[in-house]
Amino acid sequence: MAKRISHQDSLCGVARPLDAIGDWWSLLIVRDAFDGLRRFGEFQKSLGLAKNILSARLRNLVAHGIMDTVPASEGRPYQEYVLTEKGRGLFLVLVALRQWGEDFFFAPEEAHVLLVDKKSSLPVRRLELRAQDGRILGPTDIVVRGS
Repeated sequence: MAKRISHQDSLCGVARPLDAIGDWWSLLIVRDAFDGLRRFGEFQKSLGLAKNILSARLRNLVAHGIMDTVPASEGRPYQEYVLTEKGRGLFLVLVALRQWGEDFFFAPEEAHVLLVDKKSSLPVRRLELRAQDGRILGPTDIVVRGS
């Protein structure tokens, strides 16, 4: 297997984070953490992932400051994994990925899970990229520049 290339020195805001979350298991672990999973065994049961792979992904997420380990909530002698502020910052990324997946990977009437507002029980609105003046922006409306 070829060695992965690090993007840690990239000027691109898409490339650099891929060192931390650039494989599907990492994003699924973060998704499960948003759903309340905290223990190694819970992640393993949810994902059906081999222990060595799960362990490596969790170590990487902790090393990149996306998750942290804390003592078990009921004082038992093991640790739990919790999202850090940096990890919670992935919320909109996961929502955007979920909405993209719903648009392009499900048939129109195919069943799938929905994100709903706890307060109203209504589906959440679509994410939108907006200009400073409030206009909705699409791919042809923006340009990437150095800072």
